Amino acid sequence: MVGFSMIALLVLLGLILGSSAASCDDRQKMWTKAMLSGEMMSSMMLNRAGSIVFPLHGNVYPAGYYNVTLNIGQPSKPYFLDIDTGSDLTWLQCDAPCRRCTEAPHPLYKPSNNLVTCKDPLCASLQPPGDHQCQDTEQCDYVVEYADGGSSLGVLVKDVFLLNFTNGKRLNPLLAFGCGYDQLPGRSHHPLDGILGLGRGISSIPSQLSSQGLVQNVIGHCLSGRGGGFLFFGEDTYDSSRITWTPMSSDLCKYYSPGFAELLFDGKSTGIRNLRTVFDSGSSYTYLNSQAYQGLLFSLKKELSGMPLVETADQTLPLCWKGKKPFKSIQDVKKFFKTFTLSFRSNGKTKTKFDFTPEAYLIISSKGNACLGILNGSEVGLRDLNVIGDISMQDRLVIYNNEKQVIGWASANCDQLPKSKSNFIW
Repeated sequence: MVGFSMIALLVLLGLILGSSAASCDDRQKMWTKAMLSGEMMSSMMLNRAGSIVFPLHGNVYPAGYYNVTLNIGQPSKPYFLDIDTGSDLTWLQCDAPCRRCTEAPHPLYKPSNNLVTCKDPLCASLQPPGDHQCQDTEQCDYVVEYADGGSSLGVLVKDVFLLNFTNGKRLNPLLAFGCGYDQLPGRSHHPLDGILGLGRGISSIPSQLSSQGLVQNVIGHCLSGRGGGFLFFGEDTYDSSRITWTPMSSDLCKYYSPGFAELLFDGKSTGIRNLRTVFDSGSSYTYLNSQAYQGLLFSLKKELSGMPLVETADQTLPLCWKGKKPFKSIQDVKKFFKTFTLSFRSNGKTKTKFDFTPEAYLIISSKGNACLGILNGSEVGLRDLNVIGDISMQDRLVIYNNEKQVIGWASANCDQLPKSKSNFIW
């Protein structure tokens, strides 16, 4: 599509800027407008097809990401996408033609005459507040920027996604995503075909499937500490009674946020409170603001005083420790490290706790050192935002229920794909 406009109308700011493309009120109005459109209202009359479960590949270290394979287009072709609950827009590197693309495992997606128009509610939902203007009304241009400095520029298109549901149905819904013809790799660039946006906005793939009446707007992932795991859409694959639930915060309505947290170390308060926190599967590691990060380091180093561990230089992560001989696994070193906790206050009263055992914040580097997978977010521009990344969600089922506006988690076996609630292994 040589005729694609090179003027980008959308600027979607990532976590690094702590900003959203639209206010909470604006996003709710866009949802309402989209749901009242004739096409979406008629599709809501369909019987939901159940849930969809996708196997995941990758790991926190050394790969630095978890990805899913999606089959898109006519004829259907496979693409590897980084799963990202921190953003809404799904996009593929695209031959439109491509002005600047990065290394990818598959040939570039080739669009046909399938543009999303500027007046589409999906396009409006991606614009900064009060800035929904189009140079070309026949297409919706976008730019998405990420916290690591990467970006994608392109246009929105629609194409079919081949999806296998847990009840045996096989459907091919028409979904909108970005055709990215100008990519700038970030510091944590991964050789994938694109990004799967799993955020709360109406442009995310789960939201689109929900608006078509195919699944409930519920997303979950289980990242295995041994690599792999699974992702699912819908609510038919887990027992809700076994999950620790906390409300989604209205303060950070663009992200999956449990609100404000207090930092505890070994069950005791550090005095560090009011930590604005989000879950982000697009982040390999966990980030704390400067105060929380320094407080955690103080507690860790105090606890490690006198232990047979020595800080050592290792290019893997900023802070690493070595022992008398190289460590082979976290089991070799976990006895030296305490659990720390983020404690969330729900409804002003009840507290829910997300624990960080050594497995949830340490990796063993290729040199056999134990390295801290908690980083100083203030050094990469995250301001006061605290991000729970993949390292801290390993071997847990993490669920984002947009229907009930709650986030949940529970320890789980992430090595076997569930087909229903009855065969889930906890």
